[in-house]
Amino acid sequence: MTAKNLATVTNELITCYGNTAKNVINAYRVGNARAVGYVDQSWAAAVNKTGPRLSAEVRVNAMAAQKKVSGFYARGVEMTSDSADVAVNKAVELAGKGVVQVAANASRFEKATGVTLKPLAVAAVPAAQAVTKVAARIEVQSGLLANKIAGKKASVKTASVKRAVAKKTVRARKTA
Repeated sequence: MTAKNLATVTNELITCYGNTAKNVINAYRVGNARAVGYVDQSWAAAVNKTGPRLSAEVRVNAMAAQKKVSGFYARGVEMTSDSADVAVNKAVELAGKGVVQVAANASRFEKATGVTLKPLAVAAVPAAQAVTKVAARIEVQSGLLANKIAGKKASVKTASVKRAVAKKTVRARKTA
């Protein structure tokens, strides 16, 4: 297993939280889509149930009004969820760049102050890896939640929990 540095582990953690946020946004999106479908179906059933008590024109107008309201609501949900996706992508991107920049400036800091950060960073890696494992599990569960809310498989990005891979050693054969 190769040793990971703190910046790499931190970027993995940021990515996990970004994917979790996207899963929650997707759960919001598909949950609202199901709610709109239910309201449309209930409205249509109520209008049809009234039957001859309402004129055909009133029934047509009621259905058209409901479709307009549902359309506005669905577009609002789409716009807010798309905006949230863009915001999460940008936040993950900027946070990742920030981590890379901090890592790049660490040597300058060490030279300027005379303080060595390497032992501190090495000591922090196991804790950061543990937090990343927890975040990966949360990410997976948020994807499962979005799928459950959708009622069918939704297009959610889920990641499997990363496991440490043991490196196999291969002995070289001696040739005669």
